Amino acid sequence: MSRVVQAGLAGITALVWACTADAQEAGHDSADLAKKLSNPVAAMISVPFQFNYDSDIGPERDGEKLQLNFQPVVPIPLNDDWNMISRTIVPIIDQDDIFPGAGSQFGLGDITQSLFFSPSQVGESGIIWGLGPAFLVPTGTDELLSAEKWGAGPTLVVLRQSGGWTYGALMNHIWSFAGDNDRDDVSATFLQPFLSYTTHNAWTVGLNAESSYDWEAEQWSVPINLTVSKLVTIGHQPVSLGGGVRYWADSTDGGPHGFGARAIITFLFPE
Repeated sequence: MSRVVQAGLAGITALVWACTADAQEAGHDSADLAKKLSNPVAAMISVPFQFNYDSDIGPERDGEKLQLNFQPVVPIPLNDDWNMISRTIVPIIDQDDIFPGAGSQFGLGDITQSLFFSPSQVGESGIIWGLGPAFLVPTGTDELLSAEKWGAGPTLVVLRQSGGWTYGALMNHIWSFAGDNDRDDVSATFLQPFLSYTTHNAWTVGLNAESSYDWEAEQWSVPINLTVSKLVTIGHQPVSLGGGVRYWADSTDGGPHGFGARAIITFLFPE
C-alpha cells in the first residue's frame, strides 16, 4: 500500500498548493469564518475532508493505514434559543498488514453520528456548549474495518473563544447494545481537548489530543495533532486548506506508533 499512500499524499499536497496558488484571500470576514471553524457547534455548514496517514501498526509494526474522514457538520435551528448540530464521521479506509497475515483491506468503516443541542446565543460567561447523543453505526464493509456492533451514548462539547483563541474539549462515551455476539463489546471513551489560535488574516494553528480509552481492553490511544490551516476563497467558495503532523504518545500494542500525517480540505457554507 506504500505506493498508494505516497500517491495519495502527493496528490493532496499538490491540490493544496494548487488551490493556494489560484485562490484569492477572503475579505475581512475570513478570520471570523476561520474562527467559527474552530467551534464544533458553530451555526455554519461545513464539509471537511480529513486525510490521515499512520504507520508502524501491529505487533511487528509493519502495517500502515490511510483514512479519509468525510465529516459534514449541519446546524438545524430548532427555535430562537436552540440549535441542533449534526456532526457525522464517515471513514473510508485503506490499510495493509495491521497484524501478521491480515493482508489488505479497503472500504467503508463504521459511521459515528453525533447530535449536539446547543444554545443559539453565547451567554455572559462566554462559554459555548452542546450536549446530546452519539451513535455508532456498523457500516464497515469488512470485518477488519468494523466493530460490527451498534452503539450509543452521551456526547458533550464545552469551549470558549477570546480574541483569536479557542480552547475547550469534546468528549463522548459509547456502549454497544446490539450486533454480532461473537465480537467484543464496545465501551469506549473519547476525549479531545483542543487549543487553537486564529490570526487576523485567517491562519489558524491548532493543537489537540484525540484520546480514546477502551474500557474492555483497558488501553489508551493518544494521538497528538499539530495542524496549520488557511482560509481562502476559490471563486466565491470559502475553503480552509490545512495540514500537519501527529505523534502517538500512547497506543495499543496493535495500534499505530511514532509519527503520522494529516491533510484537511474544508468547504464552508456560511449563511
